[in-house]
Amino acid sequence: MVRAPFRAKPTWPLPWPLTGLQRHYRSRHPDPTSTLVHTPHPYARVLGLAAVVLVGAWLGLLIVGSVRTPVGPMDTTMTLRASTAGGTKINVSPLGALELNTHIAPLRLDVDVDQLDPVRSQALVEHPERLSGLQEEITQDVADGTTDLAVRSCVAVVSGATALGLAVYRRPRRALAAGGLALALLTASGISAYATWNPKSVLEPKFSGLLSSAPSLVGNARSIVSEFDVYQKELARLVTNVTKLYDATSTLPTYRPDPATMRVLHVSDIHLNPASWHIIGSLVEQYDIDVIIDSGDTMDHGTAAENGFLDPIPDLGAPYVWVRGNHDSLATQRYLEGMGDDVHVLDEGKAVTVAGLRVAGTGDPQFTPDRSVEAQGDPAERMAGIRLASALRDQRRAGTPVDIAVAHNPVAARETDGTVPLVLAGHVHNRKNEVLDHGTRLKIEGSTGGGGLRALQNDEPEKVRTSVLYLDRTTKRLQAWDEVTLGGLGLTTAEVSRHLPEENRPGATPSPIRFG
Repeated sequence: MVRAPFRAKPTWPLPWPLTGLQRHYRSRHPDPTSTLVHTPHPYARVLGLAAVVLVGAWLGLLIVGSVRTPVGPMDTTMTLRASTAGGTKINVSPLGALELNTHIAPLRLDVDVDQLDPVRSQALVEHPERLSGLQEEITQDVADGTTDLAVRSCVAVVSGATALGLAVYRRPRRALAAGGLALALLTASGISAYATWNPKSVLEPKFSGLLSSAPSLVGNARSIVSEFDVYQKELARLVTNVTKLYDATSTLPTYRPDPATMRVLHVSDIHLNPASWHIIGSLVEQYDIDVIIDSGDTMDHGTAAENGFLDPIPDLGAPYVWVRGNHDSLATQRYLEGMGDDVHVLDEGKAVTVAGLRVAGTGDPQFTPDRSVEAQGDPAERMAGIRLASALRDQRRAGTPVDIAVAHNPVAARETDGTVPLVLAGHVHNRKNEVLDHGTRLKIEGSTGGGGLRALQNDEPEKVRTSVLYLDRTTKRLQAWDEVTLGGLGLTTAEVSRHLPEENRPGATPSPIRFG
């Protein structure tokens, strides 16, 4: 038997050039080892490219995406940072920071005030006439700085994404694609920021750090309401006043309230926290408060043994108006009624005039620490609110209309809708601001005692909250308010944010609302 000659199977790849027949054979019999090569899923490739673009752009901004630029007499550093909320943050080291909701985009503008330039500052001191042109100078400086930042940021994100793409893929085309996508992402973010740009955000800044003690940085409530050409003017005032802060290195400037504005400090739910009296006393002095209004739950159990906790009230520096909360007993109420002429207890629609302001209120109809009495819930609160609303109508018919109503529970407070411009409440330990259907504004305050000592049982400390209300001295209508938020037990943070009613915002045409 004749055996066919042995022919070994060719190995792949072949070490010699292929003939036409061999190429045909190879096309019909591919290299079996090629089936072992894993081809990535298209979605995985897209996700991988997206990750390279985002990380590369972020690294580029982090490394080179900032611009040092002078703004008036100050040297600043402007930086774009990735953010989920957008906005602008102005860091005034070591005094603190201001946050403005200027835009909605995945990028935040950080402006760090590095130092006060001594030469430019001395020039302003020696030539005060230059202050008249400071606004235009600052506007031009900001425009130049943001233009430089935009160009540098484009270069930073494209370079970062391209470099990382080249390191990961080792293919120039893939790297260039990553850079192009990064540029497209930055452009889309810029368009989003431009479309949502809100120059009036300077009306409601949030202060943190030591700046929370100096809300005069952006002017008082009266001037903010009356000045409608807001952004450029207030930007100039911001930088000018920060300059003054740096010049006065020893002390911060005190807040100087407009004499045409009444100031009311709204506190609630102190719950036996002794630190609250120190906070209230400090705010009374800092803001020159005319009236303190307490919407109840000053106590925890309402026992006679707790009454001594109330003794600091007459020494707080301003008249104190109080309504009973569901943790305050009638014994608590009687103790406060005997404290003197500067402490005013309101119940069953009683009205008083304090510092020119007409206030009426009612105590909570329920005393929940008393377990021997079944709680009546919201129906009892509504009835208390209805009685308060009836008393408010009687006051108006008698020619003594009420400016502010007070109830502890928001359920009762809502029943006054249409009878008074402003009603204050507490109880829920969270802030809420709402204009009701018939025009009454309901303001619910958080806990000025940080939930009291019971807050120690929580996983995190409850924040201390209070608000300063600015009212027109003639009309008694709310002009603006500052929300003061302090860190809870064991914390030392402080924030102040300013807010304006919609009818007082620039461009609004408020329509008069009749109450009664």
